[in-house]
Amino acid sequence: MSQRLLAAAFVALGTLWGSSFVAIDLGLPYFPPLQFAGLRFLIAGVVILGYAWWTTPRWRPRGRNEWALAGVAGALLIGGHHAFLYLGQQYLSGAVAAIVVSLGPVLTALFAVAILDAHLSTMDGLGFAFGLLGVMLVAQPGIAEGSTLPLGDRLAALDPGALLAGDMTGIALVFLAAAAFALGGVLTRTIETTLPMRTVQAWAMLIGAALLMLTGGLRGESLAAIRWTPTAGLSLVYLGLITGAGAFLIYFTLLDRLGPAQVNLIGYLEPAAATVLSWLVLGQLIDSLTALGFAAIVAGFVCIQRRSLVTLLTRRSSPAAD
Repeated sequence: MSQRLLAAAFVALGTLWGSSFVAIDLGLPYFPPLQFAGLRFLIAGVVILGYAWWTTPRWRPRGRNEWALAGVAGALLIGGHHAFLYLGQQYLSGAVAAIVVSLGPVLTALFAVAILDAHLSTMDGLGFAFGLLGVMLVAQPGIAEGSTLPLGDRLAALDPGALLAGDMTGIALVFLAAAAFALGGVLTRTIETTLPMRTVQAWAMLIGAALLMLTGGLRGESLAAIRWTPTAGLSLVYLGLITGAGAFLIYFTLLDRLGPAQVNLIGYLEPAAATVLSWLVLGQLIDSLTALGFAAIVAGFVCIQRRSLVTLLTRRSSPAAD
C-alpha cells in the first residue's frame, strides 16, 4: 500500500470513528443506552469473528491466557468504556465527549506507571497536568451553561471548586469511559499470547456486548423499550457495520503497516471529525473554551509521547521512508 493510500486510510478511520459519536447522539433518543451499545458490538463482533475465521488460522481463544486477554479486553475496552460513554452522551454532545475521550493516552501512561512500574519523568508529570487542565476547560466549572462571555472572561470565571458542587455527570461518566479504556489497554499488555489481533477483537466485542446487555438489564433496561424508527435503525447499522466492523478492518490494516504508536494518533483526529460532523448533521458547535481544553489535552499527549513522536517524525523524514 502506497504512502498516499495509507494517509487516506488513516484519515478515513479517524473520520469514521469520529462520526460514531454523532451516530450515538442520533440513536440515543430511541434506545436504552446500554442495550444500544450492546447491540452495536453484537453486530460488529459477529462480523469480525467471521473475518477472523476466514483470514486467520485461529478464530477462537484457547487456554487460560487467551481467554483472559479476550475477557479483559471485552470487560474494559468494550464493555466498561462504552457503558460509561453511552451513559455520558445522554448529558454531553458527541463532540465534547470525543474531546474528553481523547484524554485516554494520557491516562494510559498514568496506569502504566501504577501497574507496569513505568518511570515517571518531569515531562510525564507535565503531560498529566495538561490533560487534567484540558478536562477542566471542557467541564467549565463555575460557568453557566449557554454563557456567551468572551474567552478571556470565561477563563477568569472558571472555578475549580465548582467541579464537586456542580452537575458534572456527563463529564464524569465520559472521563470514566476514557479511564476504563486506558486501564484495559495497560492490563492487556500484561497478558502474553499468540492469538491473532482479529480474533482477540472479535471475542472482546462479543464478551463486551454480553456484559453491556446484561448490565443494561440489571439497570431495568429492556429491548422492548426500543423505538424502531428509520433513524434508530440507520444509527445502529452504521455503528455496528460501518464504524464497528468496517472501521476495525481498516484499523487492522493500518496496525500491520504503521504500528500501534502511529495508529494511536487517530485518537486526536476523532474529536476534530466529531466536531465538524456534529455541526453539519446536528447544528452543534463547541465553544472556544472547549477547543482550548482539547489543545491542552493534545499538549499533554505530546509531553508524554514525545519520544515516540520524535521517532515517527525521524522515520518519516528519512530516505528509507519514501
